[in-house]
Amino acid sequence: MPKISAPTIAAHRAQIRGRILDAVATLTRSQGIDEISMTEVASAAGITRTALYNYFPDKAALLLAFTEQVTTGFVRRYQRELPHGAGAAERLSVFIRFQLEGIVEHPHPAAAELGASLGPDAYQALAEHVAPMQRLMVEILREGAESGEFADLPAEATAKLVFAMIGAQRVPLLHGGTGFDDAHALVTTFTLRALGVASSTAERAVRDAIGRNKGAHEEPGPVRAHRAGPPSAQ
Repeated sequence: MPKISAPTIAAHRAQIRGRILDAVATLTRSQGIDEISMTEVASAAGITRTALYNYFPDKAALLLAFTEQVTTGFVRRYQRELPHGAGAAERLSVFIRFQLEGIVEHPHPAAAELGASLGPDAYQALAEHVAPMQRLMVEILREGAESGEFADLPAEATAKLVFAMIGAQRVPLLHGGTGFDDAHALVTTFTLRALGVASSTAERAVRDAIGRNKGAHEEPGPVRAHRAGPPSAQ
């Protein structure tokens, strides 16, 4: 058992839990959740495997907790980095870019594969964890339609189509079949044009999101093509 360095047991447990999830984040950048063992996670977190099971009874529980953390971070980043007063086209472009970054940062298998590996109960819990990202997408689409920037299409059904297009870039991105900026431009331009946005406006939204992102962050690095990590909304 690690030496208690926090002022309370609850604070100590929160520290250890954070170390465990940080270890998962580090490991998924090189080998993916399907290949990571609980022993590897415990070692990377600096605890014993027995101690790890006191926090997460199995890998499904660990994956769900990690997904919740990633989703929360996504929502906070979106709210923090999107400029106030941006139009719906730019918001959608930024949203798509962040989602594609998530695929590169934490590669994960398709939803059908996750459903088969996690089982129905865990997969349902997983869907609930990523719901905030889906709600963000629906909100962008509805606001765009209300402002007249987007065509008035069913927001929830349209959001599913957009997520499907984002997910379709997973294999090309991870296998080197497309570049990150190209994937972002393709999905964003196609989506905005389908929503009735003029070509010039769609292209500007793509450029603005790329410029804003590169002004604050490095371009996502290369990843191993066969790796699999925690799921996002796709």
